[in-house]
Amino acid sequence: MLGTTVALSDQREPPVVQVETSARQAAVETASAAPAATPSAIGAAAPAATATATAAPIPFAASPPTRLLVPAAGVDAPVTGLGLNADGTVEVPSAERAGEVGWYRNGPTPGETGPAVLIGHYDTAHGPAVFRGLPKLRPGDRIQVRREDGSTVDFKVRELVQAAKDAFPTDTVYGDTAAPELRLITCGGRIGADGHWTDNIIVLADLAEPAASAG
Repeated sequence: MLGTTVALSDQREPPVVQVETSARQAAVETASAAPAATPSAIGAAAPAATATATAAPIPFAASPPTRLLVPAAGVDAPVTGLGLNADGTVEVPSAERAGEVGWYRNGPTPGETGPAVLIGHYDTAHGPAVFRGLPKLRPGDRIQVRREDGSTVDFKVRELVQAAKDAFPTDTVYGDTAAPELRLITCGGRIGADGHWTDNIIVLADLAEPAASAG
């Protein structure tokens, strides 16, 4: 799997990781004081008290993503394909199209077995961007990916991880998984001396049952 750092170039004021309880705020503050090599979990779901055997989710056939919907983060955006730069790093969406999300097309499509990776700017020199609301997400929030074949794949947020860009958790993001999973990546941390964000915010999500329709 790819072993590179994702660095999204953003130049606005530092984001505040928004948390809902004092306990979650303490977790973020503790993570900020930890060594950079250790990714921090923001609002991770508590482990179950007892393990229950469940059937493995059935993966979807391959089909490229066309649109991403994350209601809790205010995201309803088109998705385009991303490859690799000449230096082997992952491409990022153009700052001129900051409302678009990029899918790393050398990996699985959303719904296939493995980690599908979607990347978006937190902001750019032009203002807030598509993943501005990503730090608001909490475990259990829903994510939907519409695909080229007309299907929609549902995911559920498991946890958010904040990691220094110079200690990017490559295995966590790109490593093989036994079931379909989703990664959403944007910037976080603070503005460094180079004018760019120091960290990445990474959303880890699992395949979920489709949401029941109202009626």
